[in-house]
Amino acid sequence: MNSIVQTSDIATVTPVDTASETAPMIDPFGRSISYLRVSVTDRCDFRCVYCMAEDMTFLPKRDLLSLEELERLCTAFIDKGVRKLRLTGGEPLVRRNIMWLIEALGRHLTTGRMEELTLTTNGSQLERYAHDLAALGVRRINVSLDTLDHDKFKAITRWGDLGRVMAGLKAAQDAGLQVKLNVVALKDVNEHEIPEMIRFAHGQGMDLTLIETMPLGEIEGDRTDQYLPLSTVRARLSERFTMTDIPYKTGGPARYVEVEETGGRLGFITPLTHNFCESCNRVRVTCTGTLFMCLGQEDAADLRAPLRASEGNAILAQAIDEAITRKPKGHDFVIDRHHRRPAVARHMSMTGG
Repeated sequence: MNSIVQTSDIATVTPVDTASETAPMIDPFGRSISYLRVSVTDRCDFRCVYCMAEDMTFLPKRDLLSLEELERLCTAFIDKGVRKLRLTGGEPLVRRNIMWLIEALGRHLTTGRMEELTLTTNGSQLERYAHDLAALGVRRINVSLDTLDHDKFKAITRWGDLGRVMAGLKAAQDAGLQVKLNVVALKDVNEHEIPEMIRFAHGQGMDLTLIETMPLGEIEGDRTDQYLPLSTVRARLSERFTMTDIPYKTGGPARYVEVEETGGRLGFITPLTHNFCESCNRVRVTCTGTLFMCLGQEDAADLRAPLRASEGNAILAQAIDEAITRKPKGHDFVIDRHHRRPAVARHMSMTGG
């Protein structure tokens, strides 16, 4: 491994503040918050058409939490009952020295205080980092991949290289990582390719999840031109495949079926046609330390100030507790000709996927 810091370096990580440990976080609707998604950067080496504008203005680096602050923040949530942690972006693997953070967080897997450390990636950096990720305790990853066509991939991502992503997928599987493909269903773009993508993923031993495009942030074009209801997609797929609902869960919002013809699992994430809010166990923290209790609402809590206000975590724990009391019942996502503007102004790359 060529990018992992020595274990002795991790001794500099802030020790667990046992005084801040409390009962599990329970929101006003009785849902236990056990899953944290953390965006480590808003930057990405792609410019996917449904995610961001091509000419993006990213946050100045001075506004971002340091890796040490991100580690301490994540540990505070683990103290409060988070068992699953997902690193996102932007593209998390473009954050400088990101493997230090993954190694630092990985110690909670060793102690058993955390069940799983995963990440969502566009796959561009996997050929470089896959073996290191596996060595540090990551067991599965999500890779965003919306097409198997090279020209179409370039058109969707603007800056991406499908060959590089395919090499990354191979490296990940060679390293022993379980891979799930995330596919955003896009009308008139990849909708007719979905059956082929299911066969590809299942043929390679990978799960696949379909996702409805979400109204987050201003982009070029009209999202109503992109939006493809997964209720329509599932009806079309049922003409080709035999799909049986199964209780399989990964901690996220996907509902899964087993596809008889391929023997693989297919997930559906449907924030618009069949929202998943009733069982939401998740909160999100941005790379600036802003806690969003719901992906589809603007209400948020600043955790950067309490994080920096004291070397202990008591003030931070209080801020987290107060924020959880404001977690809403659900989002208000709508995409139609009467709701052309995004439901929230921030881009998905800012909040984290």
